[in-house]
Amino acid sequence: MSAILDAIRAKFPAHVMAVHDRLGQETVTVGADGLRPLVEWLRTPEGGSYEFLVDLAGVDGMNLGWKTHRFEVVYHFRNMENGRRLRVRAALPAVDPHLPTVSDLWRCANWFEREVWDMFGVRFDGHPNLKRILTHHRFVGHALRKDYFVKDQQWLDDGAESLMDELGDYGENPDDGGFSELVPVNIGPAHPATHGTLRILAKLDGETIVKAVQEIGYLHRAFEKHSEVGTWTQVIPYTDRLNYCSAMLNNVAYCAGVERLLGIDVPERCQAIRVIVGEMSRIIDHLVCIGAALVDLGALTNFWYAFAIREKAYVALEGLCGARLTSSYVRIGGVSDDLNPAFIEQVRDFCRELPKAVDDILGLVKKNRIFLDRVVGVGIMPRDEALSWGFTGPCLRASGIGYDIRKAEPYSGYDRYDFSVPTRTEGDTAARFFVRFDEMIESMRIIEQALDKLPSGPVFSTDRRVVPPAKTDVYKNIEALMNHFVLVYDGIKVPKGESYMATEGANGELGFYLVSDGSGRPYRVRVRPPCFPIFGALPRLVEGSMVADAVAVLGSLNIIAGELDR
Repeated sequence: MSAILDAIRAKFPAHVMAVHDRLGQETVTVGADGLRPLVEWLRTPEGGSYEFLVDLAGVDGMNLGWKTHRFEVVYHFRNMENGRRLRVRAALPAVDPHLPTVSDLWRCANWFEREVWDMFGVRFDGHPNLKRILTHHRFVGHALRKDYFVKDQQWLDDGAESLMDELGDYGENPDDGGFSELVPVNIGPAHPATHGTLRILAKLDGETIVKAVQEIGYLHRAFEKHSEVGTWTQVIPYTDRLNYCSAMLNNVAYCAGVERLLGIDVPERCQAIRVIVGEMSRIIDHLVCIGAALVDLGALTNFWYAFAIREKAYVALEGLCGARLTSSYVRIGGVSDDLNPAFIEQVRDFCRELPKAVDDILGLVKKNRIFLDRVVGVGIMPRDEALSWGFTGPCLRASGIGYDIRKAEPYSGYDRYDFSVPTRTEGDTAARFFVRFDEMIESMRIIEQALDKLPSGPVFSTDRRVVPPAKTDVYKNIEALMNHFVLVYDGIKVPKGESYMATEGANGELGFYLVSDGSGRPYRVRVRPPCFPIFGALPRLVEGSMVADAVAVLGSLNIIAGELDR
């Protein structure tokens, strides 16, 4: 047993129900009364300095034989100095499950706890605004509970305003009969800069935002609920539709999580291919972010430059897997197909042209007074606050913290590549833009290295638990036919257990917390979306700024509603 688990057991003997270290992931289970003292202690140097709350999720153990309690709220922590991770599970009963809030310790917990309340009905005592976040405010029931019957459809056409209630009477003067000069204004979801999926309700003093609240759920697609009814393999196309600007990164993260539960190592050539398509997807994502955000600021020419080079990447990926936006290319145990003959040269051409495309865009904005006036010193997120809000990826690195999972916790062989992690210290809108420019060049370096030393060999594991027999054998051999039928119809049998797999998505830490009951279908698929905690911090970034500044800030955050709403 590890030192930290021994220390927790010794420090909280009355609260600790179980500890274990499986798959290299340290886990402690406590009762509801022990959660708050434990997590407060974990933040201290004595407790291991687990100052970063990575994720917070619910699990309904009703149909899980190896659970002795109905509900769990699972907290994932990380020490940002040494990279150690710790999972804390709070065990809760079936009747009136509740926990103390930790939103006063970590600001990102505010939205995470609201989601657990919305989906599982776990109450967080002391939460400042415990209300639904993904579903309609009149929704009845909790959709991720195992006893929620999905065919009980609800007619939710009540137009009662919940966001205005949240904004409240901020700025109103009771002495003048409730009259206020502060004007409530909707920014989105119809505003072009919110792309039809985000809403901000702001109270304005002239053009200055003095108070803002945001609303999501306009693209809610029930990803985690859908994942419970298909096989492990059938979840892969759903992952494409999370961050659809970098779909293959989602494929890699999910499949790597399942492979960790299975104890499978994929072949070297497959790892290199995953790196190549993943870094191409990262570049595409950054190009979309920069191009679309600059259009929102009125700079159309940059959009054409960004999307012209982006198209070359999509041509290569389309030739590889037959799809552009949602590829479903990665498989549990490998990838669907090896590289086609034209792919390598198409990618090399893309890498040769990318620096010029980046320079063309930078040439239009780097010294452009209009652009700089709108982004420099706007929407500043200080280093310590960025961690509390759960920032990762370019938004965190723009605040001076060089946290990149490809370096900190390498996967897919990233430790064999030479690349830098660009950072900025300003923490403003400009820094978030310029970090992405630098990251595209580093991704290009990784791709070129992967192509130069691309190993030969298979692109799929030989483990018969995941790889179907060859078609020639299926047509001729009854055992192969039965094996193929079971893998397709019943699904890959993933051993009982749980695992959290963290990868570096285009927007930050993209994590999958997976729970298996030993069958061919997932029991629980939880995605830790990078956008979710970042968008939760939007009021902190825009209050005190102008309405026009809110557009610039929002574009620099690169909020993708597919993973935000899930």
